[in-house]
Amino acid sequence: MSTTEILTQFRRLSVAEQREVVMGIRETFEDELLVELIAKWEARADRLRRQPETGISWDTIRAERKSRRSEGRTCAEK
Repeated sequence: MSTTEILTQFRRLSVAEQREVVMGIRETFEDELLVELIAKWEARADRLRRQPETGISWDTIRAERKSRRSEGRTCAEK
């Protein structure tokens, strides 16, 4: 199965199922990840749970990415 197919299937899952998949992936790689990186992700997730308005929606990110691609710019170029 290709990455695209996996992501398509992932998007069809409920939020609870998506969370379960992400947690399973995290557990798979947890030993390889730096403790500081995990702590950073957890801090960001906690902040977003407390203040969801501070985050950026996937729709916004996708639209910006699509716009940059159509303009021939990379993500690093603003």
